[in-house]
Amino acid sequence: MNAYQGEAVILRTWPVQEADQIVSLFTRTQGRIRGVAKAAAKSRRRFGGALEPMTWVSASYVEKPKQDLVRLDSCEVLASPLSDPVDYLRAAALAFYAEVLEEALPDHDPNEPAFRLLLAVLNHTRTNQIWMPVSYFSLWITRLLGWMPSVTHCAVCGEAFAGGAAWFHAEEDGLVCARHRHPASRMLSAESLLLARRIFQSPIAALAGEPWPASLAADLRRFAFQALERHLERRLRSAATLAKLGG
Repeated sequence: MNAYQGEAVILRTWPVQEADQIVSLFTRTQGRIRGVAKAAAKSRRRFGGALEPMTWVSASYVEKPKQDLVRLDSCEVLASPLSDPVDYLRAAALAFYAEVLEEALPDHDPNEPAFRLLLAVLNHTRTNQIWMPVSYFSLWITRLLGWMPSVTHCAVCGEAFAGGAAWFHAEEDGLVCARHRHPASRMLSAESLLLARRIFQSPIAALAGEPWPASLAADLRRFAFQALERHLERRLRSAATLAKLGG
C-alpha cells in the first residue's frame, strides 16, 4: 500500500452508492488516475467543494496493489473555478478541457507539460474571455499528444505555405497546399496559420492582453477539434457545444 500527496486537477466525478463518489483526477506526478471518495457527499471537512471539475487541489490518496481505484482521503483546494463567475461560455470551455483530458490521457502516465498547460489555461479562462485559452489549449494539447501536423509545410509535397492559406479534411492527417487539397477540404487562413505559429512560440500570458472575439481563429480551432476527434475516434460533445456558441 502506497500513500501519495500531490497536486491534481479534478476532471470528473460519478456518484456511487449512497454518498460515495468515483473521481477522475489528473495528477502532476502520476498522470490520470481514478479513485473512490468515501462519503464525499457528506464530508465537508475532507472534501467540501474540492471535487468540482477543474478544481486544482492538493490530493491525499492511497494506492493498493491489484486495485484499479485509489482511495481518495482528502483534497485541499488550491484554486477553484467557482472563485470567478461561471457563465455558459466559461462552463463550456472548462468542460472542453475536462473532456479532452479524460478521453486522451492514458492511466498512470505522467505528463508534466500537459499539466502545466492545463493550469495555464485555467488561469486565463474567465467570463467573456474564453476563445484565446480554448485556442491555445486546443493546439498545444494536440501537439503534446503527438497529433499536431506541421503548420508551415504541405503534408503531401513539403512545400512551405509561405504566407498563404492551407487546407484540411476531417478524414485526413495534415495540412495541404492548394494543389493537393481534397474537394471537401476546409481552408485554414494565412492569418490563422501565423497565429498558430505565435501560439507555439509564446507563453499564454503574451497573448492575454489582446482582443480575441469568437470569430478570431475559429478555423484554427475547428482544425484542432477535428484532429483530436480523429485520433480519439469519437466526437467531443464539448467541442460541438463550443462550435455552436460561435467558436
